[in-house]
Formats: sequence, C-alpha cells, structure tokens
Amino acid sequence: MALNRRQWMRAAAVLGAAGALLTMSLRALAVSRPAFEATGVDDAIAKLFGGRPVEDSDRISFQIPDIAENGAVVPVTVATDLEGVTAISIVVDRNPNPVVARFVIGPDVVADVSARIKMGESSRVRAFVETADRIYSTGREVKVTIGGCGG
Repeated sequence: MALNRRQWMRAAAVLGAAGALLTMSLRALAVSRPAFEATGVDDAIAKLFGGRPVEDSDRISFQIPDIAENGAVVPVTVATDLEGVTAISIVVDRNPNPVVARFVIGPDVVADVSARIKMGESSRVRAFVETADRIYSTGREVKVTIGGCGG
C-alpha cells in the first residue's frame, strides 16, 4: 500500500515528535542518573540540585499516607501553583537509594504528579519543587508496617 503525500507527512510528524520526546527523556535521565544512584540522602540532594539552597514552602500540596500498610506501594501526589516549575523530585530519606522519582515539567504543563513509590522502612519523605531560580521543599514522616525494598 502506497502512502499519499498527506499520510506520509502525518507519519513523518509523528516519528519526529517521538524522536524529540525520546531525546528529551534521555537528556533528563542523563542529568538525574547520579542522583538516582546515590546511597545517602545528603549526597542525593547535592547531586539533584548542585548545592543550591532549598527552602521550605507551604505552597506545595503533598499527599502521602501517615501510615503505609505496604511499603511496596505507597501512593504519593505532589502539586503546586508556583510559577515556572521545571522539575518535581521525591526523596525517601531511609531508602537504600533515596531518590525514588523525578519528573521533568515542561513550560505548559500543570505541576501535578502522582506515583506509587517503594519504602523499605518508616522514614521522612520529601518533595522538592524546582523552578528556574529556586528549590522548594516539603515533607512528612511516614510509618511503614511492611517494608517494600526487600523487607
């Protein structure tokens, strides 16, 4: 079956968009990889933000249960109305690898993400919201009754 000009152009546009998305995702992964491989919370935060100061914020909506019955699937939602959000990261202080998620936020995307994370034991869980000029955070202690990282 031969493609007409319109079908060929549509296919080329789809492939081009997929290629751009893949390139952007790989670039984001390359920047974040050292943070995901960090084994200490201070090291992970330093690798995520390069030593830039982090300030607490009450403009971050952070939803996570106070008690997680199963550490293998802990639901978490982070949202904010801050302007110019470029990334949202979730860090579990006492996990073997503290950085559990990092979402790169585009310029026209609402800064509202949800995930199910793993927690090996009870720990402080923090959300970091990154803008072009600042990094904001909030956090909460979560008690885990059954560990999820091999526990």
